[in-house]
Amino acid sequence: MIPKQHTSDKLVIQVLAGGISHERDISLKSARRVADALAEQGATVIIREPDAHLLENIETDRPDVIWPVLHGATGEDGALRDILALSGVPFVGASAEAARLAWDKSIAKTLVSRIGIQTPVSVTLPKEAFKELNADAVLKIVSSSLALPVVVKPARSGSAQGVTVVRQLEELAKAMIDAYVYCDVAIIEKFVEGKELAVSVIDLGAGAIALPSVEIEPIAGRFGFEERYTAGETNYYVPARLSTALAERVARTAIEAHELLGLRHMSRVDVIVDESETIWFLEANVQPGLTETSLLPLSILAAHQTLGETYYSLAVAAHRGRG
Repeated sequence: MIPKQHTSDKLVIQVLAGGISHERDISLKSARRVADALAEQGATVIIREPDAHLLENIETDRPDVIWPVLHGATGEDGALRDILALSGVPFVGASAEAARLAWDKSIAKTLVSRIGIQTPVSVTLPKEAFKELNADAVLKIVSSSLALPVVVKPARSGSAQGVTVVRQLEELAKAMIDAYVYCDVAIIEKFVEGKELAVSVIDLGAGAIALPSVEIEPIAGRFGFEERYTAGETNYYVPARLSTALAERVARTAIEAHELLGLRHMSRVDVIVDESETIWFLEANVQPGLTETSLLPLSILAAHQTLGETYYSLAVAAHRGRG
């Protein structure tokens, strides 16, 4: 149950949308959904781009709260959040410091592993090092050490862009090139077979709670960009088809990762549960997608809450310095 926040005066909320990342279109869709839901709760909502007029618009709009509904580096690498903090206006979501930790998947994996959360073994390769150390030789030793299949993905990116499951050695070089399109650092990670779960975490100031987890079953077998944002391409089970005990373990793992990384208000933690019921941490999302096919909204509805009440409660929590 998500606790409700009450306030007598409705907030003025500036929603930041768009940006210049590869996920601009997803940001615009998410922001429109957030703005509509907040407006239904009586909030005054102003949608702005995070552009050269950002600080000028903050002065003009005089918002009570800013909600950066920005995906990709524009909103999740911490830089914009540093500027928002300097503006003095409270904002929804992770602080700049926490965003930097979670946005870089290799750093997040290292940190969660230190508290005993399992994460697939991996190798992190900057583009320059990959080239300088003889790419063919590097791929050969990596593939023999990790053993195929592996997952190749950008260290800093979202929406499964640049992600490839590699089952044959000859596919590995192209997968690296695809990952480097989105980031100059790539991760080669041991592929784990199992149920792919997305666990949304909400914190309004009374402590983090995990919403019902979403089990993801792509019809084509891969949960890529198209499968995420095209209706009918993926089957979702909410709550996930897990035993009560396993579901509780998954929830605890997500909350532990959320808290360790210093995230606030909301996040989404992605995990795989294998046949032995081992939970494998994949990544934590600073600003989860909020489109009509996104996973956090599915979890909110499965918790028998409305999107409008939940989003407005998040804005209130930010305004009051909670979460």
